[in-house]
Amino acid sequence: MPGLGTIINVLFIIAGGLAGVLFGSRLNERTRETLLLANAVAVLFIGIAGALQQMYVMAEGGRLETTGTMMLIASLAIGAVVGEIIDLERHIESFGEWLKRKTGNSRDAGFVNAFVTASLTVCIGAMAVVGAIEDGAAGNHSILFAKAVLDLIIIMVMAASSGKGCIFSAIPVGLFQGTITALAVLIRPYITDGAMNNLSLVGSVLIFCVGVNLFWGKKIRVANLLPGLIVAVVWSVFG
Repeated sequence: MPGLGTIINVLFIIAGGLAGVLFGSRLNERTRETLLLANAVAVLFIGIAGALQQMYVMAEGGRLETTGTMMLIASLAIGAVVGEIIDLERHIESFGEWLKRKTGNSRDAGFVNAFVTASLTVCIGAMAVVGAIEDGAAGNHSILFAKAVLDLIIIMVMAASSGKGCIFSAIPVGLFQGTITALAVLIRPYITDGAMNNLSLVGSVLIFCVGVNLFWGKKIRVANLLPGLIVAVVWSVFG
């Protein structure tokens, strides 16, 4: 059944968010802060590991060589310019404000920040893209099933420290992965191994940026860097 992986992913995010909110209310402020920082460190290392995996290749003689540096710089630079022009961050925050009002959480000052940060954490990355493509084109749900378990843990920890806004990250995940799954049959012929490697590298760097925001407060408008993922795919064709 195409889309099953995304459905399970969404349900796991909701379950993790609810568990985090329920257990989080029983924890003191110091413990919630420690949980948030611990999660930030985990996200940082997930991003670093993913980026290094794509940047370093084994050359002849057992030497490690770097690859994709120029692509990464170009993707982030061009993506930043396009993203700032479109101002994706503002649109996502506006959606978060709308959700806050519609769900009766107008008094929750941290709702929007929790929603945006959680959404970026579980949406960005090649795992979401590759998993959605495999789900739609080949009926292979295994990648998204694994992502669902990871997201459950991540959102549970984030919700315990940041609040119920994290639960609603299930909405953009459903829309993002569901759209890719629906279009997978059409786009699969154009997604080469090179494109997937580029997506993984840029996506991992963006995950690292999310970790930076979690640890030091909002320093980077990560959503405004998302167009860099498109540049990474285009680079694989013409680069």
